[in-house]
Amino acid sequence: MVAGSLTLGASRYLPVPRVSAPSAGSAAPRYNRCGKSGCRCHADPPQLHGPYFQWTAKVDGKTVNRRLSEREAEAYLEWIGNDRRLRSLVTEMRELAKQATDLILEDQD
Repeated sequence: MVAGSLTLGASRYLPVPRVSAPSAGSAAPRYNRCGKSGCRCHADPPQLHGPYFQWTAKVDGKTVNRRLSEREAEAYLEWIGNDRRLRSLVTEMRELAKQATDLILEDQD
């Protein structure tokens, strides 16, 4: 029973899909005000400058921000999605391993 249960669950992970580079963090458009008092961004209602794309992530325990071009933002959005899918897959695999461990230990009793 253990081998059948493991094979059935594990088959959905093999082969692991080909994924391009993963990247942690987030990428989002930002809209800003400038320092010119007569600019449209200070009007009522304001028309902010942008969008400017920004990547934010924790690197060595510190929050890092980086302004991105539109082309870079598209790439980062794909890489961040890859990172989230990989994390989700690892979480599912850990849960499957836990279930397998429980079944194996159960059979040994």
